[in-house]
Amino acid sequence: MTKHYAIRDWPEGERPRERLLQEGPRRLTPAELLAIILRTGARGQSAVDLARALLREWEGLAGLEAAEPQALAETKGMGPAKIAQVKAALELGRRLLAEVERAARPRIASSKDVLELMAPRLRGIQRERCEVILLNGGNEVVALETLSEGSLTESPVYPRDILQRANRHHAAAVILVHNHPSGHSQPSAGDRTLTEELVLAGELLRVPLLDHVIIGRRDHFSFADRGLIEEYRRRPSRPA
Repeated sequence: MTKHYAIRDWPEGERPRERLLQEGPRRLTPAELLAIILRTGARGQSAVDLARALLREWEGLAGLEAAEPQALAETKGMGPAKIAQVKAALELGRRLLAEVERAARPRIASSKDVLELMAPRLRGIQRERCEVILLNGGNEVVALETLSEGSLTESPVYPRDILQRANRHHAAAVILVHNHPSGHSQPSAGDRTLTEELVLAGELLRVPLLDHVIIGRRDHFSFADRGLIEEYRRRPSRPA
């Protein structure tokens, strides 16, 4: 029978807490990190043994985070204090991830922000490409998706495709962006029709189109800046 020593009896260079301080947290396994939070194990097992048992039973950190406290209490060695420590640590990790994700999300406040985000993706390519920027309620970018890439002069886009993607990402609003390989940024009749259809569809489904930006070689055209988005919004819906 293998004897399980308490971590305090381990050689100092093998103890998780000392290793974290000397080598950094990234050198430790999930079980070793969890053992630092648990601090102690149960009778006959070290904190690392208990951590491994928890990760195995709940199939990793995600399962452990979703587990109810009452279910965790059924594991030998898991009392209220340890359960609270584990839950607090996992919640801190979740909140840290949310902060990092928020910081990484650009916020769109104008067509200039759209141009800064999208010009590197669209300027210089030889075919027309249409992209959609999906935004949350704070106008932060939650996703960028390519809708279509077509010929030198046309890239077909369908309103239903844009709205489906908005629903998939739980977007609160969308911005349509495409390039004109010819270099000019003035909208075609088709661009105007599509924009109007998207404004009307977005109003009905409560996923508003905030802008449609066309990127040329040296300039850009914004439907919102020209007042066209608001103009289309005020127009009565066309009969089906």
